[in-house]
Amino acid sequence: MVSRSFAADPHSCSRPNEIAVRHLTLDLHVDFETRRLAGSATLELEHRTPGATQLLLDTWQLDIQRVTGADDTELHHALGEYDPVLGSALTIDVGAAERVVVHYLTSPEARAIQWLEPEQTASGKAFLFTQSQPILARTWIPCQDSPAVRVTYDAQVQVPSDLLALMSAENPVERSDDGSYRFSMPQPVPSYLIALAVGDLEFREIGARSGVYAEPSVVDAAAWELADTERMIEAAERLYGPYRWGRYDVLVLPPSFPYGGMENPRLTFATPTILAGDRSLVTLIAHELAHSWSGNLVTNSTWNDIWLNEGFTVYFETRIDEELYGVPYTSMILRLGRHDLDRAVRDEAPCDTWLELDLAGRDPDEGPTKIPYEKGSLLLRLIESKVGRERMDAFLCDYFDRFAFESMDTPTFLDHLVAELLEPAGVSAEDLQLEAWVHGPGVPENAPEFASDAFDRVDEQVVALLAGSDPGSLETKTWVSQQWVQFIRALPLEIGHDVLRSVDSEFGFSTSGNIEIATAWLELAVASGYVFSEPAVDQALGEFLTRHGRALYIRRVFEKLAASDRGRARAQEIYAVARPKYHSVSQAVVDRILAAS
Repeated sequence: MVSRSFAADPHSCSRPNEIAVRHLTLDLHVDFETRRLAGSATLELEHRTPGATQLLLDTWQLDIQRVTGADDTELHHALGEYDPVLGSALTIDVGAAERVVVHYLTSPEARAIQWLEPEQTASGKAFLFTQSQPILARTWIPCQDSPAVRVTYDAQVQVPSDLLALMSAENPVERSDDGSYRFSMPQPVPSYLIALAVGDLEFREIGARSGVYAEPSVVDAAAWELADTERMIEAAERLYGPYRWGRYDVLVLPPSFPYGGMENPRLTFATPTILAGDRSLVTLIAHELAHSWSGNLVTNSTWNDIWLNEGFTVYFETRIDEELYGVPYTSMILRLGRHDLDRAVRDEAPCDTWLELDLAGRDPDEGPTKIPYEKGSLLLRLIESKVGRERMDAFLCDYFDRFAFESMDTPTFLDHLVAELLEPAGVSAEDLQLEAWVHGPGVPENAPEFASDAFDRVDEQVVALLAGSDPGSLETKTWVSQQWVQFIRALPLEIGHDVLRSVDSEFGFSTSGNIEIATAWLELAVASGYVFSEPAVDQALGEFLTRHGRALYIRRVFEKLAASDRGRARAQEIYAVARPKYHSVSQAVVDRILAAS
């Protein structure tokens, strides 16, 4: 009997404190024509409460064909009332059985799975990928879909013979002759970290334990762009202990992937927007790698505690950046992060700017975007400034080791923080204003500030431009991506369209292949009204929103468009074309923006 109990999860109907799933075996056939996965999930169980005889699983529009015991005996089961967000509880009378098999089909509308048509891929072949975070695993696997429940898993997946299948597990590097693939994940993971991708993919090795998968026309560029991956792993290990997942590979997906990256163990899923051609955006890989400790190794118990995943990961990511690229580079990242945080605080409801959230009754995908990331990281930076970096690093190294492969909630973490770090360092919770950080709105007044000489030089050039200097005379030759973003963000909305026209002509912002720069520019062009007077910029706007499906960035541009009648009409026009190309996560984001406007 395991002594530690599972936290109550408002987004799962499962009752793992009674009967918990401990191992999952998938046997799936991928059918691109019907857009379904068909097969079975074998669940190995741990009976935790004497007398408990019912197993509860989370499902969402799964076609449950039958449920059997290990001896193929039919087991009584029933689907509960359907909820559009949570799906339906599957209750199985398991008695004392230690293994059950659920035979099922997924829906063509399964929200975790995006089925791409050949014209949506670089290779011209069909493609699929899953995105299970936060509660979408239940749309393709009957499971206990809570981050507190961890399982080991293995799988057999049958796909068309000209495609390669990959999972968040031990992976092949070449196609099989018959399209049959076997996978194993020996470390226990929560359901949201189970992932599948199928496509015309090739592999390139980029380090002793790292490599990249991508479509054939993309894979070499991806391998070049991600060449620092092995150095990042080594830097992370120097900071917080050994990497415990064997290999760290990256899969570069087609443009409709809704996130920058997804930290699926052993196989990070990444957006192609990081392929800027100059390695300027690879800090995203540092973020996803850091999740191998904060999130994958020690996981938030519920999505109310997401800051324990994301805030820690942003802090860890910037420490990796500092190790590899130095303090001046990291200072720019920290300054941009603070800008994003301040904007999020203005836009979110006060209760959504707390670190410990209350998302009960809501889709966790509708929770705040940057708050858990940047406010959480800022709190850890504050703690570091009070206790010293040496103590902070020792604490985090012990934390990841002590709670490895377990879940963590906010109250438990705060008790641990006070007992193991703050009190020995002579720092009180009151000294930190800890309660205001965790259960208070906005950013407390004692938040650290970050100086950046590189941004000071950018601000000087903005002053020169606004004083009448020609854009071609500005001192910009050594600027990196972050400085260009700062430059664009520093331009006032009331700036004349003639100045914007000359700036764009000189620096090519409208056609930039760097998504950070392009997004900042389009936000400015829309908010200032410039886009409506320049057909070329309007065309770039439409192409950007149709080509990219990365939710964070299209959200920003659509929000600017939705702020005016003219912009809203243009948004609707573009979205009618773009929506079918987006993953369900991105569709939901834009649907909410346009409905609210």
